[in-house]
Amino acid sequence: MPFIDLQLGQPASLENRRTLAGRATDIIVERLHKRREVTAVRVAEHAGEAWCVAGMPVAPALRPAHCVVYITTGTNSPAEKAACIADLHALLTEVLGPLPEASYIVIQEVPATDWGYAGLTQAARRPATR
Repeated sequence: MPFIDLQLGQPASLENRRTLAGRATDIIVERLHKRREVTAVRVAEHAGEAWCVAGMPVAPALRPAHCVVYITTGTNSPAEKAACIADLHALLTEVLGPLPEASYIVIQEVPATDWGYAGLTQAARRPATR
């Protein structure tokens, strides 16, 4: 794992969406030491009045981005997570241009018993402790 859910408030070209997905994967592999082959990314665009800041619809040029990275609880240090957030923000601004302050990157830690892939939880994948 992990799973990266990237929501864009502005349209992005296919090339930019692929760049975001590929480089976000690189950041997760490098900063959080996750396996590339099981890192999934979804890049979605949400335009129109779906984006509000301070309770008001946001003009197209000012729409934020939102990124949630799901990882297993306790697998990364605060420093690793902070570096990941900084790198993801830098990637978003490099590819999309300046973003509003209300653009968030969230690292959501999920207990190992509560998620998995290929039919097994993360807890079931851990070697038995003796």
